[in-house]
Amino acid sequence: MDLTGNTVVVTGAGRGFGRALALSAGRLGAHVFVSARSLAAAQKVADDVTSDSGAQADAFGCDLANPTSIKAFADGVTAQTDQVDVLINNGARYLAGPDLWDADDGAITDTIASGATGTLLTVKHFLPLLRVSTGADVVNLVSSAAEARNHRSQAHPAFHAAKAAQAGFADVLSQRLRPEGIRVISLYPPDFTDGDPLDATWEQATRTADNPLTAQSVLDCVLFAIGQSRDCFIRSFHFEQL
Repeated sequence: MDLTGNTVVVTGAGRGFGRALALSAGRLGAHVFVSARSLAAAQKVADDVTSDSGAQADAFGCDLANPTSIKAFADGVTAQTDQVDVLINNGARYLAGPDLWDADDGAITDTIASGATGTLLTVKHFLPLLRVSTGADVVNLVSSAAEARNHRSQAHPAFHAAKAAQAGFADVLSQRLRPEGIRVISLYPPDFTDGDPLDATWEQATRTADNPLTAQSVLDCVLFAIGQSRDCFIRSFHFEQL
């Protein structure tokens, strides 16, 4: 797959899967814009992208629970490019604890704001740039926690609520943006093993039917979906769990 000449935006890219997405997009030739709540974390990833592949990468601090911060992020990207081809909504706060009283009110509010409102406002403010692209994709890393009657996750109810809201938004957006040729693709993975493309173990990860889902396989799904011809609108990926 070749993303040369494409602009890719990744939220929540300071670590984990967002970092893997950014590094992989750089290796495929994209100009990558990354955000993280900490500007220093985002800048570290941007520097690693450039060192690894030579791709152009720019970093922004963005708190997805803060509407002003989201708009500033979009405005900053707009100042540097006239279009976005792929927007990956990866960032969202995870909150542990099965009982409502396992988190205080501030953490609950922040979790729902970052996952639900944060995704909606990110798409809203990047939509003008997506509409300029001749073939734009919006990719949402949701979670199996958003699936009906999925009680395996021990995440806090606020996390389930945030992801369910994100899923509902993505579903209606897919239908409403299709006439414009903008694809909205959502992934609903269970917990998966993390990995870093710069680590030697990345290519040696065990990926058999007896192993838990890997970050490599989730990444392959993202690349598969955005690599399809424009007549192919893949709305969602759902995963079997061990």
